[in-house]
Amino acid sequence: DACPGLIKIRLKFLNDTEEVAVARPEDTVGILKSKYFPGQESQMKLIYRGQLLQDQARTLRSLRITDNCVIHCHRSRGTGAATPALPEPGPAGPAAPALPLGGGTLMVPTVMVVLALGWYFRINYRQLFTAPATVSLIGVTVLVTFLAFGVYGQ
Repeated sequence: DACPGLIKIRLKFLNDTEEVAVARPEDTVGILKSKYFPGQESQMKLIYRGQLLQDQARTLRSLRITDNCVIHCHRSRGTGAATPALPEPGPAGPAAPALPLGGGTLMVPTVMVVLALGWYFRINYRQLFTAPATVSLIGVTVLVTFLAFGVYGQ
């Protein structure tokens, strides 16, 4: 049943389905993708032993992928051009570039302005702020600071 020099690789998908791929140890990650996911190579993410196989030129042998190994497969969206679902949003083209701007980019400055106003009122109208309100303002400020550094620090 087994051909000499060939290895069987179990391709496991997120929905727990499996497909058996037959390849040579000299085949590269790119060859494996093009053979089993034609036209979707740029969308497919292959993960072996917790590591994303990004280098398309690496051979299966150099990655220590042997007979009956499991490679997890994940299809990402948005990077492939040959997907039938992608041309449909085309008429909404002018709205697409506004999405990165409208969502996260303006959210942080807006939250910062609201926080700055909160601190302004806390300092100038001290008598209106109770201890729990001040503690809450400090907590929200710390949380937003960590979130901002987490998002923009990468």
